[in-house]
Order: sequence, then C-alpha cells, then structure tokens
Amino acid sequence: MGLFCCPLCGKKLVKQQGTLRCLNRHSFDIAAEGYTHLLPANRKHSAVPGDDKQMVAARRRFLEAGFYAPFANKLCELVGETVADIAHPVLLDAGCGEGYYTAQMAVENPQMRTAGFDISKFAVKAAAKKYPGIEFAVASIFHIPAPAESVDCVVDIFAPAVPEEFARVLKKGGRWIYAVPGARHLYGMKEVLYAQPYENEVKDTEYPGFRFEKRVSVQAEITLPDAESIEALFSMTPYYWNTPKEGAERLRALTTLKTEIAFDFLVYQRK
Repeated sequence: MGLFCCPLCGKKLVKQQGTLRCLNRHSFDIAAEGYTHLLPANRKHSAVPGDDKQMVAARRRFLEAGFYAPFANKLCELVGETVADIAHPVLLDAGCGEGYYTAQMAVENPQMRTAGFDISKFAVKAAAKKYPGIEFAVASIFHIPAPAESVDCVVDIFAPAVPEEFARVLKKGGRWIYAVPGARHLYGMKEVLYAQPYENEVKDTEYPGFRFEKRVSVQAEITLPDAESIEALFSMTPYYWNTPKEGAERLRALTTLKTEIAFDFLVYQRK
C-alpha cells in the first residue's frame, strides 16, 4: 500500500487495475510514468498550476549540472541524522519539483521509504519518469493527501510553509527540515537585477506544534558559464516574476555570472 491517501475523504487508497481507489469509491488513475494525480479540481488555483514543462526542464538541467550540490549533500546529511535511529523511516518531500533532492535523499538513505509530491503535474511527471523507485503524486501542500502521523520527516525546500499540515502528517517527535534562502543567496544576481540589491531577512521563526532545534547554513560561490544556465537559475527564483524589465534585460545580456549561493536549513521537531 502506498503512502498517499484519498484527497477527498482521507481513506487509504488501494491499487486496482491501473487506478487507486478508496472505500468511498473515489478513484484516481495511475499515469503511465507511475505517479497519481491527487489534486482535486476545486483545489487548483489555476487551470495548470505550478511550473510549466519548460521551467521544469530548465530546473532539471541546472540542478543536474551540480551548481546546488553543496545544498543536496548537507540535506542528505541532515536527513540521515534525523532517521538514523528509526527502524522503518518514512520521508515526505513537500513540493518535490522534478525530484532532484528527493532522489538524492532516497539514494543516500536506502533504508528510508521516500515519497514526494508537487502541485505541478509537469514536475511530478518528470520526477516519476526518472525515479521510478519513489512514490510521487500531484497534490497541494495545503491539503497533503497523507494520513495523520504517518511520516517521520518532512522536507520543504523553498516551498510554502504549512506548519499545521506538516504537524498533522508527522509522527510525534518527527522532524520538519525547512530550506530557506540565506542572507546573501544569489546576491550576485541581485546586483545585476536591481539598482539597490538587498540581503534576505534571516530570523528564527517559531511555529505552533513545533520546537525549533537548529539552523544549519551552507554557503558557496558559483560561476554560471553561459546564458542558458543563467536563464535556468533566473526562472527558478521569485525574481523571474517581479523583476523590472530593465533588470531582466541586463541579466539576459550576460554570458557568464558569478554569484554567492546560501541555503539555511531550519530543523523543527513536532511536539
């Protein structure tokens, strides 16, 4: 039986001839790639929510080029510490995108059952096709189709923080690993985009139902060697949507870019 449950009634899902069905007869087709679409139409915020096919492809090229490898390595280390003493650990990657980090965590922690979901069907399709050993679904982070207290670790990399849902699906004592931008993440890019670049705010936030354990920071410097890599990184950021036209044009005129990168991993324990 899979980790995910029915998004409509919360009952367990059972595989039956290419579909997943619950006791209340809600049915969800299993795609050829192996993922399941568990995002009800009334919970979509647009006709095709999330990253489109081109953005997913660009993100995969960028991540697989290794620019963010320091972050993936530290994340796997933190997950390994979290599940080390658990007999049959379960990890859920909330907002998994095309599955780059999900797969890394699964490979580095083979004793762990790993699943991921994202609101973008293009991202989930790409993830399921490349990583068939991992359970993937199209779903909303605000209505996670997983049973209460079914997960030992939730990972959230730049996706929205929904502490009430994370607390619901996590077992007591389970961990939520939340990746946020460090103070000078992509500062070199910001210097090109904006006349007055700014550092990201750094603060330790308390969330109901959780105890804050620690902040783990990872910094590095990368050089993007071509316009394609620069555009791929740009499309992964919120600046892609709210940068003035002049700033975007300056960035797209570059053929190389050096910038700092910085992730902060915030680790919380469910009370």
